[in-house]
This record gives sequence, structure tokens and C-alpha cells, in this order.
Amino acid sequence: MPFLCGTALAQGYPTHPITIVIGSSPGSATDGLARAVGMEVTRMTGQAVVVDNRAGAFGGIAAQTVARAAPDGYTLFMTTNTTQAANPHLLKKLPYDPIKDFAPVSLLTKGYQLLVVNPQVKANSVGELVALAKKEPGKMSYGSGSSSAQVAAELFQQVTGSKFTYVPYKANPQAVIDLVAGQTDMMIVDLAASLPQVKAGKLRALGISSPKRSALVPGVPAIAETLPGYEAGYWNALYAPANTPAPVVQQLSDLMRRAMASPAVRQVVDQTGMEVALSTPDELARFQLAELGRWGQIIKTAGIKPE
Repeated sequence: MPFLCGTALAQGYPTHPITIVIGSSPGSATDGLARAVGMEVTRMTGQAVVVDNRAGAFGGIAAQTVARAAPDGYTLFMTTNTTQAANPHLLKKLPYDPIKDFAPVSLLTKGYQLLVVNPQVKANSVGELVALAKKEPGKMSYGSGSSSAQVAAELFQQVTGSKFTYVPYKANPQAVIDLVAGQTDMMIVDLAASLPQVKAGKLRALGISSPKRSALVPGVPAIAETLPGYEAGYWNALYAPANTPAPVVQQLSDLMRRAMASPAVRQVVDQTGMEVALSTPDELARFQLAELGRWGQIIKTAGIKPE
């Protein structure tokens, strides 16, 4: 009977507005992707899609909101490896279970980050930044509003033997604002939050965290050119609350596949330095389990202690 009810629900789905909850503020890569996808879903279904920004606690506030929502397909969670793979290794207490509380819908994108500094920092390359940081360990600082940004910077320190003081933020866009203002010195952060400031001359890009250079910033070397093997990326995916009927989850997965293929969404993906990486619900479930282990190893290697 539950399956039949779920099938009937899916056949008429959606019949009213959908809310996509995200754990970051406006201006982040996830925010831009959620709004672009939402517009496409509206175009395809005729139903409005509302993006609900709930920054804070490394996405934990947003995750908890969706975990407690009705499992009917009308409250969704667009998130990253921060909440679904890294937080269990970074935080001693989580207000949600990244596996049990959610129904995987689809992997959406994968992306990389820019190493950026305030223009007042007297470094024009990764090597110069490392040398500068080593002169006075801990004097320079880095900001972070996500686990992807934090782990990338901590891994950078471990690989180079440098020491920066960590300054936490609720979301990356706020951290970028303070970096521009000179309140911090360095970040390794998604292109959506950092590239506009680089193009405006308000930040200097020293490297990108991908294995090779990106066409979006062709003049910026890969960090790996100076630090062989260095790589730090992130991914976006869509989830529904646990116990959402399988037919509704499949309907959502199909909507995501169609939305991500649209020129408008592809443009947003390209502009933010990401690449489309779609999956089935089962494939996302397996991918997330593998990522839990991988991020746990990265965080352990970086020497980050759970807080």
C-alpha cells in the first residue's frame, strides 16, 4: 500500500511549490546552482521553487531543517560534501545523521577552489606565500565558511609545513568579504565566491586546487604545479528527507537530470568552475559512503581534531 500511495503521489508531483534548503548564504556556488535549477524545475513543472538559505554550523542548520521535514518531496536539501561527508569527522556532535536522515536523489556537480590572498599580502605565487607564512608562523590567517575551504587550507599547511591562524565563518561569502577588507590574509574557496573579486582586482589568485589548470582562470597555475599531488575539491548533490516515497525520489532524480542538461544551468555550472556530475539515487548513496571514508582520511591526515 505505501508503494501504491507513493506512486500515486509521484504521478501528480509536484502540485504545489517546492523549497530547496541550502546551508550557505547568497553568493555561494551552491546558492547559484540551487537558483538556476529551481528556475528550470519551475519552467518544467509550472510550480514555484523557493531557495531557503540557512547558513551556519557548517550546513548543520539546513541539514537539520530538512531531516525534520515531511518526507513528501516538497522540502529538499541541496548540499555539499561538507554536511554529507566531512562534518561527521569535524564535529563531535551532529544534529542530524548524514546517512539515515536523507534519501539520496542525485549527484549534481563537482568543483575545485581558488587559493586567493588579499592584494596587500606580499606574495605572487604559492611558493612566495609559503615562504612568507614560514617567517612568522601563525601571524597570517585564513578564513573558512565550509569544510571544503577549511580542509583545503589545513591540507595546504600540512603539505607545506606552514602555519596560518584559522578564522571560522558561517559561510564562505562572508569570509571572502573579510578577506577583501584585509581582516584575514588567505582562503582556498570555491570560484563562485572568489572569482568575481579576483576579476575586480580585489583579491589575487595564486593557484587552483584542481590537478591541472582551469580554462576559467588559464593564467592561474594549479597548486599541484608547486605542491605535487595537492588536490582539494567539493561536490553538490540533492537529497530529500528519509522515507520519501521511492517513486517521488525517482521523479525528482529525473527532474534534476533534465534541469542540469539545460543551457541556463550549464552556464551557471561553467561560470562557477564546476562540472556536471549526475547520478542515480543508488549511485549517490554509494558515492556518499565512499566519500565519508575519503574525507575522514583527509581530515585525519590534515591533523584536524573534531570540535
